[in-house]
Amino acid sequence: MQVLFKVLRQQIQAAPTVQSYTLDHVQPGDTILTCLNRIKWEQDGTLAFRKNCRNVICGSCGMRINGRSALACKETIRQELERQPQSTDIPELVIAPMGNMPVIKDLVVDMQRFWDNLEAVDPYVSTEARSIPEREFLQSPQERAQLDQTGNCILCGACYSECNAREVNPDFVGPHALAKAQRMVADSRDRATEARLEQYGQGTQGVWGCTRCYMCNSVCPLQVAPLDQIGHLKQRILPRKQAADSRSIRHRKVMVDLVKQGGWIDERKFGLMVVGNYFRDVRGLLSLVPLGLRMVASRKFPLSFEASAGVEEVRSLIEAVQQQEAQAAVPEPWIS
Repeated sequence: MQVLFKVLRQQIQAAPTVQSYTLDHVQPGDTILTCLNRIKWEQDGTLAFRKNCRNVICGSCGMRINGRSALACKETIRQELERQPQSTDIPELVIAPMGNMPVIKDLVVDMQRFWDNLEAVDPYVSTEARSIPEREFLQSPQERAQLDQTGNCILCGACYSECNAREVNPDFVGPHALAKAQRMVADSRDRATEARLEQYGQGTQGVWGCTRCYMCNSVCPLQVAPLDQIGHLKQRILPRKQAADSRSIRHRKVMVDLVKQGGWIDERKFGLMVVGNYFRDVRGLLSLVPLGLRMVASRKFPLSFEASAGVEEVRSLIEAVQQQEAQAAVPEPWIS
């Protein structure tokens, strides 16, 4: 069959342009990378893109395919056409460079900041643990299994490309870095857990910068589920912090406490407790006044609160989850 490829082409500090290429004799099972190779070899040798293994191992060929970050060596023509049914006689695919990274040329992006953000979380087993002892470090099968999912990350950049938090917050290190951070925290050989959790919970450059949009999970080619890893880090950080420590911590703790009390959030209390720090932060309280006045004027300020049905059941579910998380945080003993 024929397929029309619309490729976004660009040079450094230049406006992008769309160039179209029509390929004949395309098979449904052909990968996007196979088609791009044909375009480069048969039609336009100036087209630039990264590639290496062609087997979903190296992560080099990350790009946006029909608006979704993916690996060109993994996605096939059939998969893309099933994902986005075509209304034209000739199927069309739009190929663009990954997001949140400056373009060097065509589909090749500058990943330096991506690597810098990874380095910022110190993604190595701690220095103390690297000191070679008289015998090797031993891990139980259960301890090693904690590293399986995060160990699958090939640093392709797909999650970073789609990260909405990264797009609006240049300080946020990104889901790839925090997934690696969780891999370090979960590693029984590491000896810097407390320092790591303190670092990862600072401001909005760490876990509290995540907006939970789920885009990182949806595009990860190897099911690393970066958002889930960020959630694991939050669960390790929260018990170590008091509500007064930061607004991010307070937001999470207050939300859980209010739901436990009434089955859902009492909005009258939520802003006062989170922004106003339980009436301790005068500046925060004053910042709520304009919003409060607008809500009163538009008759949208709740004068009372009615608990939801099944409050006891909601409370018991939350407490059961909290107990399960607390037990999961304690590693099983390993005797050699």
